[in-house]
Amino acid sequence: MKTPLERIRTERLFYDGATGTMLQKLGLQPGEFPETLNLTHPEMVEEVARQYFLSGADVVNTNTFGLNDLKFPGKAGEIARAAVGIVKRARETAGRSDGLVSLDMGPTGKLLEPLGDLSFDRAVSLYGEVAKAGEEAGADLILIETMGDIYEAKAAVLGAKESSSLPVLVTFTFDSSGKLLTGGTPETVAAVFEGLGADAIGLNCSLGPREMIPLIRRFREYSSLPLIATPNAGIPFVEGDRTVYPLSPDKFASVMEEIAGLGVQIFGGCCGTTPDHIRAMISRVREIPYEKPVKKERTLIAGQAEALEIGKKPLVIGERINPTGKKRFKEALKNHDVNYLMSQAIEEEQAGADVLDVNVGLPGIDEAEMMKDAVTSIQSVSFLPLQLDSSDPSALEKGLRYCNGKPLVNSVSGKEESLRNVLPLVKKYGGVLVVLPLDEAGIPATPEERIQVAEKVIRRAEEYGIERKELVIDGLTMAVSADPSFGETTLRTIRLVREQLGLPTILGVSNVSFGLPYRENLNATFLAMALNEGLSLAIVNPNSEGVMASYRAYLALSGQDDQFSSYIEAYRDVTGRELATAKTAGTEKTQEPGGRSSLFSAVMHGLPEEAKKLAKEALKETPPLELIDRELIPALDEVGRGFEKKRVYLPQLLMSAEAAKAAFEVVRSRLSGEGERKTAVKGRIVLATVKNDIHDIGKNIVKILLENYGYDVIDLGRDVPPEKIVETVVSEGIRLVGLSALMTTTVVSMEETIRELKAVRPDVLIMVGGAVLTPDYAKKIGADFYAKDAMESVRIADQVF
Repeated sequence: MKTPLERIRTERLFYDGATGTMLQKLGLQPGEFPETLNLTHPEMVEEVARQYFLSGADVVNTNTFGLNDLKFPGKAGEIARAAVGIVKRARETAGRSDGLVSLDMGPTGKLLEPLGDLSFDRAVSLYGEVAKAGEEAGADLILIETMGDIYEAKAAVLGAKESSSLPVLVTFTFDSSGKLLTGGTPETVAAVFEGLGADAIGLNCSLGPREMIPLIRRFREYSSLPLIATPNAGIPFVEGDRTVYPLSPDKFASVMEEIAGLGVQIFGGCCGTTPDHIRAMISRVREIPYEKPVKKERTLIAGQAEALEIGKKPLVIGERINPTGKKRFKEALKNHDVNYLMSQAIEEEQAGADVLDVNVGLPGIDEAEMMKDAVTSIQSVSFLPLQLDSSDPSALEKGLRYCNGKPLVNSVSGKEESLRNVLPLVKKYGGVLVVLPLDEAGIPATPEERIQVAEKVIRRAEEYGIERKELVIDGLTMAVSADPSFGETTLRTIRLVREQLGLPTILGVSNVSFGLPYRENLNATFLAMALNEGLSLAIVNPNSEGVMASYRAYLALSGQDDQFSSYIEAYRDVTGRELATAKTAGTEKTQEPGGRSSLFSAVMHGLPEEAKKLAKEALKETPPLELIDRELIPALDEVGRGFEKKRVYLPQLLMSAEAAKAAFEVVRSRLSGEGERKTAVKGRIVLATVKNDIHDIGKNIVKILLENYGYDVIDLGRDVPPEKIVETVVSEGIRLVGLSALMTTTVVSMEETIRELKAVRPDVLIMVGGAVLTPDYAKKIGADFYAKDAMESVRIADQVF
């Protein structure tokens, strides 16, 4: 008999459909938490599970989507064990001994630090507690579903894998543009979660099956894992007082049959689907020949939003976040000045880096803790992939654990100690590993000997389950001032790696010029020579115009710069010897003349400490209100426009808001009189998540933005009864109220709140938002405005006030 993991890897499997939809039909009350039914009405939950097993589903989820210790303090383990027991009983009564019990885990409803207040470690423990209890109770596998944030999903996977031995499947919810809530893409998900060791990945919720097809194709192109598709029964609309999912079982099954031809292995349904949908789907899909996942030989790294493929075109790794030879950087590390590291990251990204090397090794500091803080701080202001650079395994592990994405790992060598320390870390966390072709005997003198050491490391990596495609070979750049032949040896190594091993290559380019004058000239020329040999990744200083000019010229002349767009953008205004003043491609400089960042730029790039410092300086010459109007609001507007056009992602929006908040606090403290303070506040707004709804991510994001646009926000929190909202609006004389609801079961509370508000204060204006709402439904329940996202809330407030 096959194990659950073997079935995931070799069979087409069918999941169940919506649990909440079915429980509502059986008596789940509006606003009632479904998870509590596992203890209070287990027979209802068992009946739903039994119906899904009878419909033909191979796998049925436990009723634990929202289960964690934040929502159910002290009871999460008990509820998880009860929920698993219920599905096991349903399997028995349905006569489905072949059925599998899937422990279901959804989002916590919190944003993780630094964007929110939930720490990564706490998130790992929350998921781990449920996973442990589920395995103890007899679950066969774990499904982590409806994830909109790669970082929280990573915490969930680690929690599950560190606390249980069960297979782990992960599905994500994308918007119609193919983005996660925090900006990730299908390619990013494929890179990160294949690296983390997920057993299958895919999509669920938010979209109907037809809308999922383009995203499924993207997943299939980049992922080697079994692929999951569990769509809603179409895009919902409001009819009377009901949310209606338009696809009948037959129509749903028809599109799922089409999806089966795209190479999907695991099928199911989400919101609006029923046992009839699952039964119809199985009848249409069951007989289609099973297609095993195809191995993809793509070498991928990723930040929290976008993935990069190594080998497609040469990539630049910025080398400046490194203390070697940098007095100011060493001071920053000793003083734990992460703001300096953040500014360096922004500068390198604007100069054209594709990846950021992070090296914080310095005697006298705790390198592991500094690596953790550096990684999380840098990733709060930059979405570029990272290269974690350390010879300390504990520092590498910290970086790998807290990295939001899939990094390069620099490095492992052929030395036995290095192999034992580094390979298990890369196997656990994922990453593309830089291989140094040297061992206990030292640096091989010839390219052929370096290839031999590289082959040894490749074999050892494969023994640990690390595929060849996850390896990059370092050509070992050495100073030609010590031996003029070193440069040619390195270039031949790059050539042989490409010809004999078929793997990407990497070089620390600037090492070649050590000890010689005019190093930039040598670095630029050596880079061009290495690129001509097939170099994949160049570790350079992207602020060096000569080096970047060489890089851009190579791309242009080798046909890797479409229509010469990057080259023209960088040098369209350059003539003769004006290279030194050439404009960086596609970006503006962070620094103004004289090296001082503008307040506008500090807010734009999400640097709170820098914004606070610059606000204090600016107030010496600029009146407070003028500073708000001239610098802070325009910066927020610029970021907001980028967010609305999907050029800026939610984390960037929130970090910019935090920077503006820091500057606003300085400005407000300088306002001379009460009259000015009142002038600085545009208006007062009440925000609340409605009764029985404990999800407040959206409301909290709206609060941050409104406050930083000059509004005074009275935040009543979550699960707020209508009478408290009415009382606050009346006593405080409020003109605008914002209400949030995430669940279909709590929209009725929103409607009740609106009705009671309008009865007491007919003139009050109400804006509503949340994943389950639409403009039509907002109008139907009596709201004055529908806010599709946080920036729309700001626009509405500006309109009202």
